[in-house]
Amino acid sequence: MQTKWMWTVSLLAGLAALSGTAANAQTDVAASLYGAFTGATNENGTIYSPANAAGGLLEVRHIAKPWAGYEGTYAYNRANETYLWGPVPSGYTCPVGTVGGCTSTVVPANAHEVTGDWVVSAKVSRFRPFALAGGGVLFDVPSQGQFAVTFFGPCPVGSIPPCAFALTTSTYNTASTTKPVFVYGAGVDWKLLPHIGLRLQYRGNLYKAPNLTTLFYSTGAFTHTAEPVIGIYFRL
Repeated sequence: MQTKWMWTVSLLAGLAALSGTAANAQTDVAASLYGAFTGATNENGTIYSPANAAGGLLEVRHIAKPWAGYEGTYAYNRANETYLWGPVPSGYTCPVGTVGGCTSTVVPANAHEVTGDWVVSAKVSRFRPFALAGGGVLFDVPSQGQFAVTFFGPCPVGSIPPCAFALTTSTYNTASTTKPVFVYGAGVDWKLLPHIGLRLQYRGNLYKAPNLTTLFYSTGAFTHTAEPVIGIYFRL
């Protein structure tokens, strides 16, 4: 009889704890805008320099009491890639002012990122600061199947530098790339209304530089994209 009573009390206590956790858990969806700022890499005779761009971020986040949670995200931004090939072929020259080479091209592309992140947060009045870390996949997809490359020749006799004398322009094929990405960040949720608030955060992405064409050697180097983010969340 005593054993049965103890099991009953334990079961009720467990159910109470679970219900308390569920009652205090938080789930929200958020839509944000961000800026993507990526530095250049220079390896294997190739300089890779992505264009800075604006993008959009969607998040579904669940925070369980008291502080741990997780989220799934999808992000999109334009990711035009500039490639500069260092070695200059015989008979060609670089325009005055260029550094490291001049056989260059811009490959128009789009970047799609899907991640799963762990989130740690704490509620302080109307604010909830948080930190996150996780990983996922980064897809770089060229927006066209081919791109053009212009090769330069010596400046015409008597010309005044700077000048760039185009000898020939050729077209080459593009290819999509898929890279694993590590994500980290921190920010704060600011509650404006009972279920609506402002989300400010910084997210950093670390991944290997993509190579969207076989014309240039891949840098094979890691690169970093910094993303300041501002958005609105809706708490379910």
